[in-house]
Amino acid sequence: MKDWSAAVKVYGSRIMLVLVFLGFSSGLPFGVLAEPLSAWLAGAGVSKTSIGLFALVSLPYAIKFLWAPFMDRLSLPVLSNALGRRRGWAALTQAALFCAIIAMGLTDPAKDIVLTAVFVLGVAFFSASQDIVLDAYRVESLGEDELAAGSATFVFGWRLGQVGGGAAGLIFADLFPWAWVFTGMATLVLIGLVIILISPEPPHPGAEDVSAAERATAVRLSAKGGLSGRLANPLAAVHTATVRPLKDFMTKDAWLAVIGLILLYKFGDAVLAVMKVPFFLEIGFTNTEIAGVVKIFGFNAIIAGGFLGGILLARTGIMWGLMITGILMAASNLVFVAQALAGNDLTMLAVTIAVENITTGMGTTAFVAYLASLCSVAYTATQYALLTSFMAFSRTVMSSGAGWLADQMDWVSFFILTTVAAIPGLLLLWWMMRRPRAAG
Repeated sequence: MKDWSAAVKVYGSRIMLVLVFLGFSSGLPFGVLAEPLSAWLAGAGVSKTSIGLFALVSLPYAIKFLWAPFMDRLSLPVLSNALGRRRGWAALTQAALFCAIIAMGLTDPAKDIVLTAVFVLGVAFFSASQDIVLDAYRVESLGEDELAAGSATFVFGWRLGQVGGGAAGLIFADLFPWAWVFTGMATLVLIGLVIILISPEPPHPGAEDVSAAERATAVRLSAKGGLSGRLANPLAAVHTATVRPLKDFMTKDAWLAVIGLILLYKFGDAVLAVMKVPFFLEIGFTNTEIAGVVKIFGFNAIIAGGFLGGILLARTGIMWGLMITGILMAASNLVFVAQALAGNDLTMLAVTIAVENITTGMGTTAFVAYLASLCSVAYTATQYALLTSFMAFSRTVMSSGAGWLADQMDWVSFFILTTVAAIPGLLLLWWMMRRPRAAG
């Protein structure tokens, strides 16, 4: 284990500052597509049903693994030659995102809701594409001992972009037309573009081996499949971009256990998150009280938790860090039991939100660092996009029955159950830790 001073010192490196700004660029579109979008649509007279359907714009984030292989392997004719493959794709997606946000703001949802929806979907698509390349850039730019701190700083920047961008959009909407507001928010994307342009291209170890494998596949297709070079070469490229990353991941020891851990590690936390606000409302808190406490205690707590998680992982290593933060996340669900017993008590609400957000911030940093550690450097973008899709599946589909569970029992029993729901993931993690090869 490292001493605590070394664990903190890693935050002072140049790459950490770069990741704060890139995280901001990644989180900003989420802020644009949250409260500002809803407020804009509501102010234009769009029905609540239609506004609700706009939640479907998050689909690109869930299926980005479908086009991640091509961004992982293909080089852009001009930009990649000038900037490198990662920086070239980052510059392209950020420029496209800048244009899409401005174009969205120039539409009139009251007159042509379909056109607005097209550009909103475009913002989500280019945002998800930016995430693919920025995730790869982050993983490839960090050493193994920097993964935890890098994850914490990137998440910190992401939160600033998401929360700060959304709040700024709402504030300035009271002063300026929405078209100006969205143009201003689009301009903030350029922060990430400038950082990419002045930052170095990360190393691509294994790239030559991948290219050699692609050429060998083309030769086999030509010799055994009877295909001409015009067909064999593109088919080999597609095979290398899509099939080889999966085969590479499946060569890991206990890869099925790894997928199981991704699905189960934050399951209890995901089940609780679905019903957190309905619980607060049912015991008598107002939306204003919840928002105020979340703003004052929640945001600062989750940021603090993220940095604490980074320091902890740098001190203990990723697997022990996962175990410690996983136990803390599970135990923090029991604070909601105390809240249920205390009822409408603002002081207890502040404690509940602070404890839950600190542990969530720690767990998120640990989990993101773990996902990054699983990726082979030759297929970073593809594998990371796939792993985060499994994480999204757990957060959405697997936790979708939380409301039904809450209807079947009282709140105390429900929160105890969310703690129990975290146990399978912790047991699986313990099993993997006792088998070093399975730990990755």
